[in-house]
Amino acid sequence: MKKNNKQQNIILWIVLAVCIVILSASSVLWNPSAGEKESENSADQKHKVALITKSTVSAFWKTVYSGASNASTAYNMELIFEGPDNEEDYQAQNDMIRKVVEEGVDVIIFSAVDYRANAEAINQAAGQGVKIIIIDSDVNSDQVSCRIGTDNYEAGCMAGEAALEDERETIRVGIVNFDKNSDNGQKREEGFRDTVLVDDRVSIVDTINVISTTEDAQAGTEEMLKKHPEINVIVTFNEWTSLGVGNAVQKLGLADETRVIAFDSNVRSVGMLETGEVDTLIVQNPYAMGYLGVETAYKLLNGYTLANDTIFTDTMAVDRNNMYDEECQRRLFAFEKSNKN
Repeated sequence: MKKNNKQQNIILWIVLAVCIVILSASSVLWNPSAGEKESENSADQKHKVALITKSTVSAFWKTVYSGASNASTAYNMELIFEGPDNEEDYQAQNDMIRKVVEEGVDVIIFSAVDYRANAEAINQAAGQGVKIIIIDSDVNSDQVSCRIGTDNYEAGCMAGEAALEDERETIRVGIVNFDKNSDNGQKREEGFRDTVLVDDRVSIVDTINVISTTEDAQAGTEEMLKKHPEINVIVTFNEWTSLGVGNAVQKLGLADETRVIAFDSNVRSVGMLETGEVDTLIVQNPYAMGYLGVETAYKLLNGYTLANDTIFTDTMAVDRNNMYDEECQRRLFAFEKSNKN
């Protein structure tokens, strides 16, 4: 009889335990606030990455963002994308750096307008524990974990080689560069000069630095060409100045007389390559800069050891002879293709 009572008690306790489990599970399943709390906790686990560039409106920077956005999806990271209204406004960039630090970002992926004037804000961010990754244009800081982008000196050399393809007996060069304080533009000009000046045919007639807009680059180029009509080769080093130089050459009717080596690509500059206002485009890989920037942020935040603290993305020279090749087409229209993905 006692044995039966013990068995009944055991069965009763088992039944009670099962009922408690069922009731607990039901309360979670049917409690909307519990679901919201779980969702919030999952969102809180995402690392925050800020991509602060020189601009947000050019084809180049939109393609950088496209690469970064795809990487942030792949690595489950929250991405913030900001940039000033013009590519000379280093103070706006500094304000953006401080703002995202206050918002609790874990990593800043940064392209500096000004090599020196952006350094203090970057160092302050690093001092608060934020990881720093540089893309495209460097900053004067030893707090950077990784630098990613074009080998700008070599890209300048590539532009120089394109200039030397001119078969004329004398090559008189005009250089249209952007902000003197921007590291990438200065390194490109240095590579260009070192390449062309070994050729006795070459003389550099004039060098101007303009505000990095199409309008300022066009006005500066027109003035330079009117002052120095002997110039027969022009080199310029970013997307906006390339468009400005192309517009000036078109307006002055000098496409047949002037060889133009320019940088980057969008629909208009590719059109200029087709119609002759531009002879060679030095095309970078902005998509890779954005993607690798976020991928590197993920590695830093998850304790991976970086194989290199400098990563060079590839660059190619595109002219009318190769612009319809498959690889060149992929690079020239990288932004349009990435938008379709």
